[in-house]
Amino acid sequence: MASSTCATTSLSLSSSLRTNLSSSRTSRAPLISLRVSPIFEALSFKSVRTNFKNPISASASASASASARMAGQNKKIEKFETEEEVAVRLAKYTADLSAKFVKERGAFTVVLSGGSLIDALRKLAEAPYKDSVDWSKWHVFWVDERVVKRDHVDSNYKLALDGFLSKVPIPPGQVYAINDALSAEGAADDYETCLKHLVQRNVIATSKTTGFPKFDLMLLGMGPDGHLASLFPGHPLVNEKNRWVTCIKDSPKPPPERITFTFPVINSAAYNAMVVTGEGKASAVCTALGKSQHSETLPAQLLSAEDELTWFLDKSAASNL
Repeated sequence: MASSTCATTSLSLSSSLRTNLSSSRTSRAPLISLRVSPIFEALSFKSVRTNFKNPISASASASASASARMAGQNKKIEKFETEEEVAVRLAKYTADLSAKFVKERGAFTVVLSGGSLIDALRKLAEAPYKDSVDWSKWHVFWVDERVVKRDHVDSNYKLALDGFLSKVPIPPGQVYAINDALSAEGAADDYETCLKHLVQRNVIATSKTTGFPKFDLMLLGMGPDGHLASLFPGHPLVNEKNRWVTCIKDSPKPPPERITFTFPVINSAAYNAMVVTGEGKASAVCTALGKSQHSETLPAQLLSAEDELTWFLDKSAASNL
């Protein structure tokens, strides 16, 4: 399975399948079909709306979990007893949104992060979703990436490949990894150019409010320090207002060189899902959701979405709320 990197590569990392797509991207971009096909019958648009209002019914403990809309904000918090229940709910949530956007736009643009998020997506690669989701309409991107080779242990691409992408039939040309042959600056510029090309082709929507690309869904994680993507507490990149994609060379978390989406792009997404599990992140969750007297503003506190932001928490991560 190959990926479009704005350099095309193989999911098996075969160098023979790589084709550069840098400054001449328009003429050499992978062909992407946006023909609308019928949505699987199990997930009608009506059921999507209903499921968002009543998100939890998987088990006795899940039925006891909370979904509370925060006053005055388009933000929801869903709490679950276990990480397994988070994964079950996240699969249905993502599948429902896939059906919604395939019906509306003929495509589904999904942005992934690294870390534990990929493992939380595991249920999507199982029944019933593996055979019912219209994977042919998915276009996959990364909110951030380490500037390493794609077969390196630190690569978010490799993490997603091993844990999720290799298990579902997304067309290879619709998986957009960074060009790992470039420097941090070059990779960021190249990825931004790739996004602009796909916006011009209407693969990625544009926010009528901000003018930035409007991805359908970003699936995000948060570090114990409250960082998301590669936007860290106190770092100047948190305040970047113009770039779509930029690079960081002094990441406080190794490896030091990374590329990252900026907040204007992240917060222009239609739907943002923040998935956090584990007691080690409970303090940051409490601060990020405004339940703490902590004076520092964490990057996760700045997260929003054009349509809806949902936090998916297990009991441990929500223990300080």
